[in-house]
Amino acid sequence: MSSRRFFLPALVLICLSGCVDPARDEVSREFLGHIGFEPLTVTEVQFFSESLQRNMAINVVLPRGYEQTDLSYPVLYLCHGLTSNYHEFEYVGVPEYLNRFDMIVVMVDVGNSWYVNWAQSEGNHQNNFADHVVRDVVNHVDGHFRTVADRNGRAINGISMGGFGAISLGLSHPELFSSIASHSGSLTWAAGQRERLERGEETFVIWPQLLQDSVTRYRNIDLEGYSSFMERTPEGRPFLTPEEVDAVDPFKLVLQIPRDQLPHIYLDCGTEDGLIAAARDFMTLLLENDIPFQYGQSAGGHEEDYWGRELSISMAVQYAVMLRNIWGHEFPRYDAFSG
Repeated sequence: MSSRRFFLPALVLICLSGCVDPARDEVSREFLGHIGFEPLTVTEVQFFSESLQRNMAINVVLPRGYEQTDLSYPVLYLCHGLTSNYHEFEYVGVPEYLNRFDMIVVMVDVGNSWYVNWAQSEGNHQNNFADHVVRDVVNHVDGHFRTVADRNGRAINGISMGGFGAISLGLSHPELFSSIASHSGSLTWAAGQRERLERGEETFVIWPQLLQDSVTRYRNIDLEGYSSFMERTPEGRPFLTPEEVDAVDPFKLVLQIPRDQLPHIYLDCGTEDGLIAAARDFMTLLLENDIPFQYGQSAGGHEEDYWGRELSISMAVQYAVMLRNIWGHEFPRYDAFSG
């Protein structure tokens, strides 16, 4: 009798706890953290690049409420991968994730250049792609949008080739960026090119068979004279000497910067990605030299499913780093034993 008296109320409680209004639960998920809001507008901006002597394009995403304020915002620059372009980040959640952060996102474009200034330019074009990003793009953005126009308010991040680019550019210009990040970065690319030069081989930029493809476009890209693999691959040579390679190699650059000038470093890679060895090698170098950094690895390959998931994390981290630097706030030391 007593067991029945307690069993029935318990059964009612269990049933009630399982009866969640599906509509209410859906609404709470839809608006939690502003994920589920409409992705923010992506605006293509074209301008003349002095470093490249040609018209180039970027995508700019402004934060929610930008037009209703007179505030200045930190800026996150995003670097695409090999064979890709500045549209890449539209398709991996960035315009939706940005609902959560009061910052501007700029998606840069450098073709298949590896984000370096080429030692030898051919084909009637200047191939100073590093200068294009750190001078022309940054100056254009600071000149046309309300930005925190100093190191504290700038971060750079990238995927694959763009991961190499973001880390290399950030370490080459620590005065410009307070946070640098790489997803699945080809971080050992420079070291590989040095080895090729020492063997007397041509440096690798892109697979030769792709240069014969004059048709393929990456998701809606349609820039006159700069849309096919061939058009988007610079003519010339990125390096002529090992010393030129060393000047952009993250493994060498990170050891040359005084500790108090190092940007915050964030790395991640999928455990099924062939580039994870590069991420682990760079992590080991940082560990051995007591250089602060954040590292993550999780299931995934060299694919958009992985990047879309992990960009939500790196954006949050880099946003927090920039805000911390902008505020200049230090927390008082906590002593649990003081009165």
